Amino acid sequence: MGQREVWRLMSRFNAFKRTNTILHHLRMSKHTDAAEDVLLEKKGCAGVITLNRPKLLNTLTFNMIRQIYSQLKKWEQDPETFLIIIKGAGGKAFCAGGDVRVISEAEKAKQNMAPVFFRVEYMLNNAIGSCQKPYVALIHGITMGGGVGLSVHGQFRVATEKCVFAMPETAIGLFPDVGGGYFLPRLQGKLGYFLALTGFRLKGRDVYRAGIATHFVDSEKLAMLEEDLLALKSPSKENIASVLENYHTESKIDRDKSFMLEEHMDKINSCFSANTVEEIIENLKQDGSSFALEQLKVINKMSPTSLKITLRQLMEGSSKTLQEVLTMEYRLSQACMRGHDFHEGVRAVLIDKDQSPKWKPADLKEVTDEDLNNHFKSLGSNDLKF
Repeated sequence: MGQREVWRLMSRFNAFKRTNTILHHLRMSKHTDAAEDVLLEKKGCAGVITLNRPKLLNTLTFNMIRQIYSQLKKWEQDPETFLIIIKGAGGKAFCAGGDVRVISEAEKAKQNMAPVFFRVEYMLNNAIGSCQKPYVALIHGITMGGGVGLSVHGQFRVATEKCVFAMPETAIGLFPDVGGGYFLPRLQGKLGYFLALTGFRLKGRDVYRAGIATHFVDSEKLAMLEEDLLALKSPSKENIASVLENYHTESKIDRDKSFMLEEHMDKINSCFSANTVEEIIENLKQDGSSFALEQLKVINKMSPTSLKITLRQLMEGSSKTLQEVLTMEYRLSQACMRGHDFHEGVRAVLIDKDQSPKWKPADLKEVTDEDLNNHFKSLGSNDLKF
């Protein structure tokens, strides 16, 4: 048998293995009772959503997104449902994001999963942002990527001292999606640009101080807060806000500590006030402080394509509506699926875990304006529409 035949057989075997992995995931999601991955319950005056994959940090599957979207729309129309609460099971995570490993494997095996996954996920993000009922997200534990999309667009976001927020997508060849282009540029100064490009983690009360959470509650009081919300009788938005405000006022953890980035905000605002990633990098070099050089080291590890996409995404998103941003992000998501860096990032961070992605192109100057424009190009009849 010649070398070419051996290579062809190996390629077929690898494709077969990948297809089997995806089929296994799909079988698992079909055979698993929906209630195991996400619980959708009517309790008292509220509809309660519990993300229930604690061993997997409540990462989102397509089935979970579909079920949450469908139930949210029903509760929105139900006169007996006065508020919606969403939380994560297990205490370690609210939601660590979408199950991007499965998406990448599906794309490699030519299973056309990504267009449907991102379409329904972004429709859910929009449904949360436009929900006519008060929506309370209890963001206790890890809250990243898709988990941010399930919470940040809602009316009330309650963080605890265990909350860890991040949008780490530039490290996996993606961009801070799920409406990141809408909420990040609207944070104070250039904070959102900094969080988007570096994937910096905010913890505890700082998630509130940054403007991502609307309230902060000590975690030991979280169950009591939920009970008090459920016990309300036909509550108005003001009644719900009052309960949250009372718990927020009584919370003691880190009350007297200043925002961890407070001392660096002037540097963040000056260094990240630039129209190109290259200028931001130059600003950080010129600043030369240990903080600036640390961010420079982080940015240099990220996908150059992702960095350029992300900066433009936030700049454009700063003047768009949430729906317009999600339409833009859907175009970007599909372009990233067709490219190299997303699949390489998932491999390096989530599969092989060698943390050494080989980006293509590997240098910012090789990411041309034409490349960038192609990512933002309309998909015509395949665009996301609301």
